[in-house]
Amino acid sequence: MAEATRQPDVASGAEANLRAIKGAGAVSLGLRLLNFGPLLILVLLVVGISLLTPNFLKPGNIGNILAQTAVIAIVAMGQQLVILTRGIDLSVGANLALATVVGGLVYRWADSSALVILAMLATGALVGFVNGAVYVFGRLPHPFIITLATLSICKGLALELAINHTTMRGMPSAVTALGETSALGVPNSLFVVVGIALIVLVMTKSMVWGRWTYSVGGNPTAAVEMGIPVKWVLVATYVFAGLCAGIGAVVLAGRTGAGSPLYGNLLELDTIAAVIIGGASFLGGRGHLGHALIGAVMIGVIRNALNLLNVGVFYQMIAIGLIIVLAVEADVLRNHLEARARVNQARAAQ
Repeated sequence: MAEATRQPDVASGAEANLRAIKGAGAVSLGLRLLNFGPLLILVLLVVGISLLTPNFLKPGNIGNILAQTAVIAIVAMGQQLVILTRGIDLSVGANLALATVVGGLVYRWADSSALVILAMLATGALVGFVNGAVYVFGRLPHPFIITLATLSICKGLALELAINHTTMRGMPSAVTALGETSALGVPNSLFVVVGIALIVLVMTKSMVWGRWTYSVGGNPTAAVEMGIPVKWVLVATYVFAGLCAGIGAVVLAGRTGAGSPLYGNLLELDTIAAVIIGGASFLGGRGHLGHALIGAVMIGVIRNALNLLNVGVFYQMIAIGLIIVLAVEADVLRNHLEARARVNQARAAQ
């Protein structure tokens, strides 16, 4: 009698394990699709747009996309690190505008490419330091507050410092060479993107600072208990994001041959969109360089395609907004699937 009772129990346990295995397989497949989803969507976009408009894959247009995407990609790499620590930097667009204006003023004082580039990089890094220092040492509840404040401050300073409060024409030859010219048919700005990408890759994968950054974003409390200098890691992250805005300023000023307080409008939204569309998470501790780059290219491809299809700029803004909503929902789904995966692993271990 006891044996008859145990046999159904064993059978039901086996069925439960089988269901758990199947559930784990489905969850694992869903996570893989979500992880590779942005890249697959980008490939499908390129194929679909090339069928709709033959001009899309022409070398000249590809060069335009790469040049237009360069600034977003550079600044998005800095934004990626900030979001990795559960933060956000809303000031990158205004920071970039201020840096181009400072570069234009320095150019009028001294026709030196080195000084102009150094001035733009220093301006970006200084704004980033202010963001990080005030957020950390001012004990603000969220970086949204200080970066929103510096957005307004930088925009006001840029308008005040710009001669006649408008575009200032003229940039040194080395700056225009970075933003305007090409080598072997490839825009020089793309080489800048590759250079920054390699630096970020080394910082995050080969340096202790990179491991600290992931730890701070993943679990700030545990990072403190482990002895990680959380405050200075956060400050360094915002300084780097500001520096990326300064580098973007150099590329944009070189491409347009000017500095302007009007540059960088909505760049903060583009960079945040690029990071999230690429597959990073607002919850921090998860993300890599590819997310920012894939997202930046996707935004560039979408905007270029809409221009080729004569779609109005207002509809382009709506399209980017909808894509951000879908990306955030994908992040929510990913977190749900990861929670399910942990539950299935726990059941399988019992």
